[in-house]
Amino acid sequence: MISYKKIDPDTADYVAIGPAEEVGNGQRKIVEIEGLAIAVFNIGGAYYAIADVCSHDDGPVAEGDLVGDYEIECPRHGARFDVRSGKVLSFPAIVDIPAYPVKIEDGELLVGLPPEI
Repeated sequence: MISYKKIDPDTADYVAIGPAEEVGNGQRKIVEIEGLAIAVFNIGGAYYAIADVCSHDDGPVAEGDLVGDYEIECPRHGARFDVRSGKVLSFPAIVDIPAYPVKIEDGELLVGLPPEI
């Protein structure tokens, strides 16, 4: 089973993905950073980022519906994940997906990646 290490927001390497105002409340933005598909969500003015990949079958998860307060449902087979942490919430997925820290500086959304070693 694959396990992802939580990224420490204090040591992450942050990458700008555009103005925060582009992602309104209840909206999402899908970006590619260093070959990784990442979905950034604005829920109630707080921003969260997860990998845009379902751990069940490697399909894109971010095109699914937001259900409940913080759940994204994979459009292919219905697995659900917490957008705040990437934690799997329902079958058929059984493995969490990566979550990335997000911050805003000077109006820009920044997504944190693991630091270069």
